Amino acid sequence: MQIRSFQLSDYRSVAELLEEVLSEECCEETMGAFARQLSWDSELVLVAESAGSIAGVLIGTIDHHKGYVYRIAVRKEFRLQGVGRALVSNMNNRFRQRNVMKVLVAEDKHNEHLRPFYDSLGLRPVDFVQLTQPLSIVAG
Repeated sequence: MQIRSFQLSDYRSVAELLEEVLSEECCEETMGAFARQLSWDSELVLVAESAGSIAGVLIGTIDHHKGYVYRIAVRKEFRLQGVGRALVSNMNNRFRQRNVMKVLVAEDKHNEHLRPFYDSLGLRPVDFVQLTQPLSIVAG
């Protein structure tokens, strides 16, 4: 498995993955944020590739000098194989390279069910943040 930056040729596969994994409402919200993040800084969109197919995606963003894990999605057949952990680890490295030391998980109704996953990574509850206003990639 390889973790790498999103490439334009990944767009269809990533869109299909998001449609497959996320609820319809979550996917609709995520696609808009995904497009904005790509136009602002595509290096903060990571994909996990295995045997030539996209196994997972993580959309990160920097907002007000803080790094945020906005959305993570992993295909069902690749779950419990370390894909999510590798995506988060690589995103944290990218944030550190940009001198962003505070990394948070954007807690919204779509990320709430992922709390056990993030807890397994050792993230403290304070690392999950209820946003008082939407992230820039969501608000537009």
